[in-house]
Amino acid sequence: MKNIKHIIICFLVSVSCSNDDEVILTLSEYIQGRTTEMGAVIACAASDEANGDVLTFYYPESGATDIRFYQTDDANVDNSNFSNYFRVLLNNDPFFNGYLGKFTQAAITEKWIVITFELDGEIKMSNPIRTKQISKPTVWSNDVDINQDVSGMPSFTWVDNPVGDNTIYFQVISDDQNNLLSGTYTYQNYFQYYDTSNVVLNITTETPQSLVLNNTYNFTLMDVSEDNWVNFVINKTFTSQ
Repeated sequence: MKNIKHIIICFLVSVSCSNDDEVILTLSEYIQGRTTEMGAVIACAASDEANGDVLTFYYPESGATDIRFYQTDDANVDNSNFSNYFRVLLNNDPFFNGYLGKFTQAAITEKWIVITFELDGEIKMSNPIRTKQISKPTVWSNDVDINQDVSGMPSFTWVDNPVGDNTIYFQVISDDQNNLLSGTYTYQNYFQYYDTSNVVLNITTETPQSLVLNNTYNFTLMDVSEDNWVNFVINKTFTSQ
């Protein structure tokens, strides 16, 4: 009988230790004693057009490993206190065929989110993202003016700050296979492929290929707020002229 009790106690201790090993640390515990860089991960979030799910997009730099998703319990916390952020295990899906990444989760409560990955011995962190799927759901549209007077270099103009709270615009040109050709940020409500004169941030790693006459391409725009919520999205398919 004593042997049986001993076996049971040892089993319970073993399970307890196993659970301790699987405890998901807060963001503050994860980065403690590590070299970090805040704002080094480009990321934002939007509400899905179809079901309102929260879509969190990020740019994984070449060589990035251990990509993580952290969030707070709700939005009514100090977003600069990283002990308020807990890791959540979500599917990490490719976006634009893997040029960007995307996390998807049900839209239950509004939260703060931070995306991290490790690169060159450091933990890179996004600025906090404030989800607003309830208070300010993302507006989706296809309303953009496309001027193709210059062959192979279409220009795109859209309504400036259409729903308020704009800080910056993110533009993507992709082909009919959803491969990203260019990814750029501007403060102006205007972009021309591939003219970077008004581009303030460029995630395009190589010189984009020339657009082929009569081929189909896609223009995607994200209107991003200061707290990295996407207020407005434009998706438009066009034929190169």
